[in-house]
Amino acid sequence: KAPNVVYKGKLENQRWIAVKRFNRSAWPDARQFLEEARAVGQLRNHRLANLLGCCCEGDERLLVAEFMTNDTLAKHLFHCKFMFGSLASAIVFGEAQPMKWAMRLRVALHLAEALEYCTSKGRALYHDLNAYRIVFDDEGNPRLSCFGLMKNSRDGKSYSTNLAFTPPEYLRTGRVTPESVIYSFGTLLLDLLSGKHIPPSHALDLIRDRNIQMLTDSCLEGQFSNDDGTELVRLASRCLQYEPRERPNPKSLVSAIIPLQRDAEVPSHVLMGIRDSADAVPLSPLGESCVRMDLTAIHEVLENLGYKDDEGTATELSFQMWTNQMQETLTSKKKGDVAFRHKDFTAAIECYSQ
Repeated sequence: KAPNVVYKGKLENQRWIAVKRFNRSAWPDARQFLEEARAVGQLRNHRLANLLGCCCEGDERLLVAEFMTNDTLAKHLFHCKFMFGSLASAIVFGEAQPMKWAMRLRVALHLAEALEYCTSKGRALYHDLNAYRIVFDDEGNPRLSCFGLMKNSRDGKSYSTNLAFTPPEYLRTGRVTPESVIYSFGTLLLDLLSGKHIPPSHALDLIRDRNIQMLTDSCLEGQFSNDDGTELVRLASRCLQYEPRERPNPKSLVSAIIPLQRDAEVPSHVLMGIRDSADAVPLSPLGESCVRMDLTAIHEVLENLGYKDDEGTATELSFQMWTNQMQETLTSKKKGDVAFRHKDFTAAIECYSQ
């Protein structure tokens, strides 16, 4: 669910994993890659989607991490107004709803706590911090992906976002610093406040003009006081200071965000409007495959169940009983069955859609 994640699936013990692939040119030295992965793997915190292991063989450079089942902050914050994940997700979790103010503040706090923990363990650098790096676990709690703790290259030149969102010092030096991470944290605070990915320069112009209303997500109307909104804007402004030394550190971020918390006793899954994993009805293998939209797994389940297409249907029915349109429908269905048996899912979907 994070950028460049190439696989998600289950290990033999049925534990879900997420795997990220690195370009070999970024890590030609296998020993250096393994040392970096080992250092990141030693981090263990409930605010992180922790690293489970790695693979370094031939040209492959892979990281294996805990899989977070409830998507990314970007999906919930930016895309929920249009579509909540997939159709299967909508069926399982219900109608999409904009993220509540209390949940947005919780995301900010958990992220700040994750950065504080990493800093305390000597891992103050986080590469390309953005809304896709924040993922939600089974209980709906936000966690920071461990993938960003791993340098994307030997020299740390690893920003891949739009230049409008890149820390100014990175544009000058091409290097990530702890202060660069705080700048990116400030852009995330703007994301949480606005519900959109607004370039910092534009947001700062609105703040200087005291046009905070234009910066605030209209879905949040009535959910917070002016003081809370002003404090979050002030904190974002501090993080986005041009001079790195003027930005706060993770510990002070945590101290500033704790007093802003609302509905702290309400579980995250309730605020997020998702079903608690503890209360969820276990799905069948076919149900799990449908939720993941894993066509290969669906195919395997149906094959194991002895699925057969409607053999003989065309001969059992008299052509006089059907109009040309109905016959075309049957033909499309048959073509879809043939394509499905041969795992040509694109053709199968097209035929079934017809």
